[in-house]
Amino acid sequence: MTADAKPKVVLHWLEKSRAQSILWLLDELKIDYEVEIFRRQPTLLAPPELKKIHPLGKSPLLSITPVGATEPIVLAESGNIVQYLCDHFGQDTTMKPKRYKDGQEGKLGGETEEFLRWQYFLHFTEGTYMASLIQAMLISALKSSRIPFFIRPVTSMVARQVFSMAIIPNIKAQLGLLEERLATSGGDYLCGKNLTAADVLISFGLINAKDAFADMGDFGGEPRSLFPKVYEYIARLEAHPGWKRSIEKIKELDSGAGIYFTPPS
Repeated sequence: MTADAKPKVVLHWLEKSRAQSILWLLDELKIDYEVEIFRRQPTLLAPPELKKIHPLGKSPLLSITPVGATEPIVLAESGNIVQYLCDHFGQDTTMKPKRYKDGQEGKLGGETEEFLRWQYFLHFTEGTYMASLIQAMLISALKSSRIPFFIRPVTSMVARQVFSMAIIPNIKAQLGLLEERLATSGGDYLCGKNLTAADVLISFGLINAKDAFADMGDFGGEPRSLFPKVYEYIARLEAHPGWKRSIEKIKELDSGAGIYFTPPS
């Protein structure tokens, strides 16, 4: 075994999924990795082949075979993958903020503000924000051409009511939270001056949804005007060299694979 031996890292990438954020993170952490590309089925569901890697068959999935090991560690769930990668490869990067204030190591309440924000947004992105987006996507399907035309007026009315009563209030509150956190972070990103894995993780969900918010219903104003800092932040993420490199990486591997998710039409 050579001194410079490295673990084998494989990202099982599904088109139009949060695997794009993990690809960006691998690049930021300067990890050598391989990409295995999967396409969605016509139903938009993931292909059954992913279940050979993990029982739920969802993406992203990351396989890591440590040096000297024969079997890989299979990681599922975006937040879990991000935290594992940052714990093992995040040293000397900005991806994971310093956890404790000097002299407060291991003490309750001794965490830095940047770390507390980072930890929160890993869970917010996956537990709150993406859940709302998925709900919005599913309810939007009730207004799509996939619904027989003779019942579409009824299903469209139901969809509008659900958006009005539940989805829009929740997403509006979440965008308001992001607006406030960006205003108080002391920098251009959620945790402060530096790009962290929290920003990378939320990038896919914000970039993909930025044009869809206005089509969901009445936010009480134009979303771009209501949440200017959020839209500036989205533009900053989309213009980041790391995001652009992640797009180019997929184009090089499979030019036909989709990256941006569009709701059913």
